[in-house]
Amino acid sequence: QVQLLESGGGLVQAGEALRLLCAASERTFNRYARGWFRQAPGKEREFGAAIRWSGGSTVYADSVKGRFTISRDTAKNTVDLQMNSLKPEDTAVYYCAASSSRRYYSDYYYFQLTAYDYWGQGTQVTVSS
Repeated sequence: QVQLLESGGGLVQAGEALRLLCAASERTFNRYARGWFRQAPGKEREFGAAIRWSGGSTVYADSVKGRFTISRDTAKNTVDLQMNSLKPEDTAVYYCAASSSRRYYSDYYYFQLTAYDYWGQGTQVTVSS
């Protein structure tokens, strides 16, 4: 059974924008911290952005800060990633993730893959120059 499902990836020109969506199969995910990671060919999976389950505060990697925005819609049980000013180096498979821990952690915690225990299958984003 699919519990997290990403959509919205595609091919765009540098400087353009995309919005990724992550749908959760169960309402319980509304009380989980959520994150977005990405993985380019030959590279390790890297953290992009996260949003805490309580309060909605956000965390961003330096590589995307100021360009990407993570947000959640509790009514729709979705999380999105608005990606503006896209660059060719943003090309990667983007993965949605969730952490079932309900504690409030410092920002560094959300950079770690081990913080998350649910993952989607990924959606491809390609940015051409």
